[in-house]
Amino acid sequence: MHTIEAFYHSDLKPEIIVVLNVDFHTYWEQLCEKYNFSIPHTLVKGGLQRFHSVKNGIRSIKGNAVVAIHDAVRPLASNELISRSFREAEITGNAVASIQSKDSVRQKIGKSSISLNRDEIYLVQTPQAFQFGLLNKAYKQEYRNEFTDDASIVERTGISINLIEGERKNLKITFPEDILLAEFYLSQTK
Repeated sequence: MHTIEAFYHSDLKPEIIVVLNVDFHTYWEQLCEKYNFSIPHTLVKGGLQRFHSVKNGIRSIKGNAVVAIHDAVRPLASNELISRSFREAEITGNAVASIQSKDSVRQKIGKSSISLNRDEIYLVQTPQAFQFGLLNKAYKQEYRNEFTDDASIVERTGISINLIEGERKNLKITFPEDILLAEFYLSQTK
C-alpha cells in the first residue's frame, strides 16, 4: 500500500497495475477493505516467475506509454525518483535506477574470489522504466534463468541500458531488519 501510494501521489500520477499471485487476490481485496485503501489500481494475475508476472502486467496495458516496473517491497521511492525515471525513459527509451557500490566487492569463482573495482559496480533498483514498444518486444522472448530484472530482459534484445541515479533510501525489504529501517523512514515522512 505504501508503494502504491508513492506512485499515486507522485507528480505524474501514472496508472497503477498490481501484479499479484492469484492465490492472494482475495486476501489483497480484504486488506484494501480493512485499511480503507481506495487508490485506483488494476489487479492482474501473477505468473510462475517475475518474468511471467511482468509479462502479464504488460498484456493489460493499452496504447503506447512509458511503463515503470517497480518492486512492491520498495515502498520508499521518492516523487523525484519516480518522475525522473519516467521522464528519462521517455527521452532515451529506458531508465534504470541504480546506486554505486560503497562497499568493496569480490566475485566468487569456485573456491576463491577476485576483487572488483567498486567504482564500476552499480546496484540496480526499481523503478525500471521503458518505452512500451521496447518492453513489449523484450517480453516476447522465452524465459531464461539469467533474467533477474527487466533491464536484463530488455538488454538481451540489444538495447543499451541507461542507468540513472537511484536513492539509498529506496531499499528493498528482504530481511527483518529492512522492515525496521523502512518503518523508521516512513515515520519521518509523516
